[in-house]
Order: sequence, then C-alpha cells, then structure tokens
Amino acid sequence: MTHDAHTDMAFTHAPIGLIVLENRIIKHANAFFAEMFGDTADSYRDSPLEELYPCREDYERIGERSLAVMRKTGRCADERIMRRRTGELFWCRVRGQSLTPDDPFRRGIWSLADLSQERPLVALTAREREVAILTCRGFTSKEIGRELGLSFRTIEVYRARLQEKFGARKLAELVAKLSGMPL
Repeated sequence: MTHDAHTDMAFTHAPIGLIVLENRIIKHANAFFAEMFGDTADSYRDSPLEELYPCREDYERIGERSLAVMRKTGRCADERIMRRRTGELFWCRVRGQSLTPDDPFRRGIWSLADLSQERPLVALTAREREVAILTCRGFTSKEIGRELGLSFRTIEVYRARLQEKFGARKLAELVAKLSGMPL
C-alpha cells in the first residue's frame, strides 16, 4: 500500500469527523463526519458549511470570530451548536487548521466531535448561546459586554436566564453544566 493510500485510509476511517474545506465549502468528508451529521460522505461534496449551522447569523458570526483567530494563529478551536441534516441541533467541538495561512479560509482541515452525550442541548436563543460560549471561555460579564456590544447589566440578565434554564445556583455551576463537566 502506498503512502497516499495510507493517508486516504486514515482520513476516511478516522474515529472523528474530518472535513476539508475550501472557502467554507466542504470538498471532502470522512465516514465518521457523515455518520455524525447524517447521510453519506459523498453527499457532502461541494456542500456549503452554512447548511450545518442553526441559522445564517450563527454561521456569519462564528465565521468572523474564527477567521480573526486563524489570521493570528492559523488554527481555531471552539464548541458550538451545529445542525444535523435531520434538523436536530447538537453541541459540537470544532477544530480547524488552515493550510493557506495567508488566506485562512481558502483551504483547511477541520475535525468535529459530537458532544451531545456530555452536553445535552437546552433551547437557547442565538444571543444566549453567545453569552454561554463566552462564559465558558472565562470571560467576565464586562468582557462579554464589550465583545458583543452590550451593557454589563444586559449580560448579567442573560447569565441569570442561563442559570435558570440550566438549573444552576451559581456561575461556577453554570459553567460546569455548560462545559459538560461533572459537578
């Protein structure tokens, strides 16, 4: 078996979802990715990544943030809500590596892992998801407010709403529930 055949086999059968993206269009997907999102690997060829997001706003917002990080480091990693072909939403760990550092989204390889077993989905608005994600990253209410262009008080209201939805008494408990850590 040639080196290229081994590489192809490793990509195709890797025990994590893998995709090759060009300008946020899926050019190649492996079997695990197809199983996670539904359908066959070939059915994703030339599919826009936008189809896997809950809404266009999430696609654009997360794309802008990811691009900013990748311009600095060439890599990106976060956890976000994604959408299966059935329409079901789920938490997903996403990691990307640009293969074209001068233009990070031109070509890259991305891994995706389904977190739905560790982190059940609670119905959240797009803004609540943003606040939840930044809270998990350790941002203070003031930092989240600056990042999202909202007041500190508004962020506190969102955090209180999140605590209620997740049944958390304290911020630390909310962070633990959001990140899927055992309490």
